[in-house]
Amino acid sequence: MIRTNRHAGCGRALWCLAVFLAVWLSAVPSRSEPRTRSVLVLEESDAIRGPFYAAMFAAMRSRMYAAGLPLSIYIENLDLAFFSGRDYEDYLRRMLRYKYREHPIGVVVTIGAGALDRALKWRSELWPGVPIVFSVVEHDRLKTLQLPADVTGRTIRLRLSDMVAAARAVVPNLKHVAVLGEDFDTQAATAFRGFPAELAAVAAELDVLDLTGQPLAEVLRRVADLPPDSAVLYTPIYTDGTGAFFPAVEAVPRIAAAARRPIISPIETYVGRGSIGGFVLVPSVIGEEAADQVLAILGGEDPAVIPVEAGTSLRPVFDWNEMQRWRVDQNRLPPGSEIRNRPLPVWRQYPAQSALIALVVLLQSGFIAAILYEARRRRRAEQEARVRMNELAHVNRQATAGELSASIAHELAQPLGATLAHTEAAQFIAQSQASNVALIEDILLDIKRETMRASEIIQRLRRLLKKAPLDMAPVDLNRIVDEVFKLVAAQAEESGVELVKVEAPEPVIVRGDAIQLQQVILNLVVNGIDSIRAAGRQKGRVIGRVVRLRNNLAEISVVDTGQGIPADQLKSVFEPFYTTKEHGMGMGLSIARTIVESHGGSLVAEKRAGGGAVFRIHLPLLP
Repeated sequence: MIRTNRHAGCGRALWCLAVFLAVWLSAVPSRSEPRTRSVLVLEESDAIRGPFYAAMFAAMRSRMYAAGLPLSIYIENLDLAFFSGRDYEDYLRRMLRYKYREHPIGVVVTIGAGALDRALKWRSELWPGVPIVFSVVEHDRLKTLQLPADVTGRTIRLRLSDMVAAARAVVPNLKHVAVLGEDFDTQAATAFRGFPAELAAVAAELDVLDLTGQPLAEVLRRVADLPPDSAVLYTPIYTDGTGAFFPAVEAVPRIAAAARRPIISPIETYVGRGSIGGFVLVPSVIGEEAADQVLAILGGEDPAVIPVEAGTSLRPVFDWNEMQRWRVDQNRLPPGSEIRNRPLPVWRQYPAQSALIALVVLLQSGFIAAILYEARRRRRAEQEARVRMNELAHVNRQATAGELSASIAHELAQPLGATLAHTEAAQFIAQSQASNVALIEDILLDIKRETMRASEIIQRLRRLLKKAPLDMAPVDLNRIVDEVFKLVAAQAEESGVELVKVEAPEPVIVRGDAIQLQQVILNLVVNGIDSIRAAGRQKGRVIGRVVRLRNNLAEISVVDTGQGIPADQLKSVFEPFYTTKEHGMGMGLSIARTIVESHGGSLVAEKRAGGGAVFRIHLPLLP
C-alpha cells in the first residue's frame, strides 16, 4: 500500500507538472509562430493637436499597408494633456480591457512619454507578452524608465539651442528672443522637458522674453512690441488662458499677425502657417520609423534585438514664402535645409501642358528650320536660274543678232557709203583751184551726221549683245520699242514689212532690265517679220503699241499680219523647243515669257481677226 500510494503521488505530481508546462508554453509565443496581425496605437494627447498626428498616422498606415500584410490598426487617444487622476486612468484601463477583449493585439505602439508610461503599467493586465514600440519620447526620458527587453522604439531630442540657431540664421543680427508656449512645468513629461535647463544659457547670450504659461491675449500684446532684431520661439499653446482649448497650430497665424517678426517652431506642421520653420519634427518620418519596427516584429523578429535608437525625424525645414517676407538669404540656412512651398517652375506645375508646348515648339522649330533651309535652297536655285536665264538670253540675243546681221550690214553700208562719197567730194573740191570753203564745211557736216548714224547703229547692236547681270531700274517702254524698231528697220524693209510704232503720249515707266525687255520685244517683232515672210505675202505690217491701262499696268502689244497661230497651239508656242521655223531652236518665246514673268508681268498670245497674231505684254507700272 505504501508503494502504491508513493507511485500514485508521483503520478499526480508528474501530471501536474505536465499541465503546468503545457499552459506555460502556450502562454509564451513561439518565434516561428506569427503574431496576431493587429496593432493598437495609444496616443497620449487628443485629436485637437491636429495635423501633426494626422500626418504621423497616415504615414504609419501607408507604410504598413504597403507591406502587403492583412493588418488591423486601432488608434486610441488617451487625452492625457487635459484629463488626469487615478479615477480617469482606471476608466481608461477598464475601457481598453473591455473594448479589446475580443480583439487580440499583436503590437502596441505608443505616441509620447505619457502613453508609454501607461502602456508599461497596464501591459501585464491588458496585453501580457505583447511587445511595445514607442515614439515621440524625449531621449533623456528613457533614463528614468526601466524598459523590458521586448520594448523598443525611436527617441527624439528637441533643444532650445537648435531653435536659437535657426533664429540666428533667419535674423543675422539677432539680439532678442521671445519664448512662447504652455508652462514648462506642465510639459515636464513632454518633448520640451529640457527647455527650462537651456533657458539660462540662452539668456546669457540674448535678451530673453519668457512668455510661457501666459494667457494668449497677453502673449499677443507683448510680442507686438518686439524690436526688429528679434525672433519668436514658439512651443505649442493649447489654451487661451481662459479655459478655451484649440489646436496648437491655430495659434501660430494669430501670433504671426501680432508679432510681425519671424517665428521659429519645432513642429513641421506649423511651417507655412505663419512659422518660418527651423529644426522641426517631421511626423511622416516618425510614423514610418514606427511602422518599420512593427513590421519587423510582426514578421517574426525578436523585439529584444531591435535596438532603441535616436530617430531621424528632426530636420531643418523652412518656408519659402516666410523667407521672402523676411528677406532671408537661403545661403545662411543650416546645411541640408529643405525649403517648402517654393514656387515650382512652370514645367513642373503643368508637366503635361509644358511637355505639349515643348513638343509643339520643337516641331515648329523643325518646320521653321526646314522652311528656312528650303527657302535658302530656293533662293540659291532662283539665283542660279537667273544666271542661266541671263546666259541663255544672251545666247538668244546673239542668235537674233546673227539673223539681223545682213540687214544691219546693209544699214551700216548706207552711212558708210555716203561718208565715202562725201569724203571724195571734199577731197576733189580741196584739190581744185577754186576751192569753196563753205561747201567743204557742208560736206564735213554731212560726213559727221553719217558717221554718227553708223555709230548709233553699232552702239545699238552693242547694247543688245552686251552680257551683263540683271539691272532692275526705271525704264520707259516707249524708248524700248523705239530702240527695237530701229534695230530691225533694215530687215523689215528688206522683207517688205512696214513697221508701225504707236507710242503712248507720255512716258510709261516700269521697273526692269532695259536689255532684257528690249530682247523680248525684238523676238516678237522678228517673229512677226518671219511669219509675214513665211506667209508669202508681198507686203505686211508689224505694229508695236504702248498703252497705259487702268489697273496700274502697262501693255505692249506686237501685232503682225503673218500666217497666224492655230488656236490649239496658242499655249504651246511658249514651251521650250517648240517652233514652226525650219531652222529655229524654239527658245525665243520661252525665254521671252520667262523674262516677262521675272519682271512680275505676263505674256500671252492671241489670234488676230483677219489673220496674223497678237502678243500682249503686261507689266506693273512703277508708282
